[in-house]
Amino acid sequence: GWQVSMKSGSLSYILPWNRLPVQLMSQVRVYTSNGQKKDLGSEDTDRSSREEPLHKVETGQDTTTNAGQKQSSLKQPIQVKVKAVLKKREYGPKYTQNNFITGVRAINEFCLKSSDLDQLRKIKRRSPHDDTETFTVYLRSDVEAKSLEVWGSPEALARERKRRKEAEIKYRENLFRNQRLLWEYREFFGNTKPRSSTATMFFKGPGKVVMVAICINGLNFFFKLLAWVYTGSASMFSEAIHSLADTCNQALLALGISQSARTPDPSHPYGFTNMRYIASLISGVGIFMMGAGLSWYHGIIGLLHPHPIESLLWAYCILAGSLVSEGATLLVAINEIRRSARAKGLSFYQYVVQSRDPSTNVVLLEDAAAVLSVAVAATCMGLTSLTGNPYYDSVGSLGVGTLLGTVSAFLIYTNTEALLGRSIEPEQLQRLTELLESDPVVRAIHDVKATDMGMSKVRFKAEVDFDGRVVTRSYLEKQDIEQLLQEIQQVKTLEELEAFMLKHGENIIDTLGAEVDRLEKDLKQRNPDVRHVDLEIL
Repeated sequence: GWQVSMKSGSLSYILPWNRLPVQLMSQVRVYTSNGQKKDLGSEDTDRSSREEPLHKVETGQDTTTNAGQKQSSLKQPIQVKVKAVLKKREYGPKYTQNNFITGVRAINEFCLKSSDLDQLRKIKRRSPHDDTETFTVYLRSDVEAKSLEVWGSPEALARERKRRKEAEIKYRENLFRNQRLLWEYREFFGNTKPRSSTATMFFKGPGKVVMVAICINGLNFFFKLLAWVYTGSASMFSEAIHSLADTCNQALLALGISQSARTPDPSHPYGFTNMRYIASLISGVGIFMMGAGLSWYHGIIGLLHPHPIESLLWAYCILAGSLVSEGATLLVAINEIRRSARAKGLSFYQYVVQSRDPSTNVVLLEDAAAVLSVAVAATCMGLTSLTGNPYYDSVGSLGVGTLLGTVSAFLIYTNTEALLGRSIEPEQLQRLTELLESDPVVRAIHDVKATDMGMSKVRFKAEVDFDGRVVTRSYLEKQDIEQLLQEIQQVKTLEELEAFMLKHGENIIDTLGAEVDRLEKDLKQRNPDVRHVDLEIL
């Protein structure tokens, strides 16, 4: 078997005969969807004609065996496999003109009237909004053709768009000017507008707590200031500054509450609820700068330059009145937090630490610090009056400043955490995850994120792997199976198959969108805190 040699160019190889491959010189034709065919047999024939013939074997037995193998292989039928390949379609601007466009966009972008759209083809599509099931859309190509019919040319349409853009800018400038004039008119003649919904916020809930605190702390500041002028006590000065800081900060909280009630706009699509946290954060900084800073400064000055204190009788009376008023405000804040925590299913401590209601938390902590600081100031003033040593009064001022600094640090930390967008509780996140995973249409979920946006508003996001079989079965359950079977039997060509698949494929995608809407609606209904749901399809 090693006696056969084969030459290729100038090289010579000695190979065993039973290892040589048998090559069939058959013609292979490849068909494409456009009807063209390629002949691959001629190339093989030319290549084989250029090869040198094999040398004859020395033994006749091997030659006879080789001839028998060739004859048996040539007798086998030649199988040609034809593969139907769908021609790849190029999607250009002409194809995207068949996209859908809403009536509002058609009127704004193509400068049309509502009457111009009455003659166009109307298509009912699944609505992305919760309040409506379907809404009407138009083909973009029809809208473009109608706009050219109305305006005559693309240049005329471009000029009209430019004119409307300039008119819109001018309208906004006039609107700002008119709002300014209206504000000046109200300042001069008085505001006779009926009470708005924003004003009613200050008669219940956190707004009521803030307004009560503003009134009480304002009176306390006035009387404490008179007591400090009369006695010259450093502790009384710290108390007056403390009440002033509380009044200013709670006025800032009232501003934050009123701003948080504004409706969302295109620039702020998620609303202004974080204004309460921003106001509380600034309030915490104000307490630290004004309250703690001035108290420490006055206490240090008292230690460095002590001076005798006059009669403290009036100071004690004002401190007693301040203790009663601050205690009343503290009880109002405690009752409001207990009611809100009970409604959310949280404990009092959890509600305060998580800063669920920043405005009420600020009032609570400020009034608690006020009650403690009154006790500290009264104790130190009593020691000063008993011993005659003014250092005790200065130490009391330092103690009040330290207490205010601790409260401000806590407020800054909790409100910063809320503004950064922290996650919700693990138990609540687990309930949302289990609700999705228990649905038959969901195969798996990944990258789950649930962010607390503040004021009991949660944004939920997840990547969902949908079960295509369940989605398709959900679509088939709404179809007439017999009619669908007849459509399948009528498919004879590739074009008819493509049209059939495109029709039902688009309907299946719509069914998938409907399933996404259903899941989002279930999440919002079972968890009222979830306001925004973003489900991404894998």
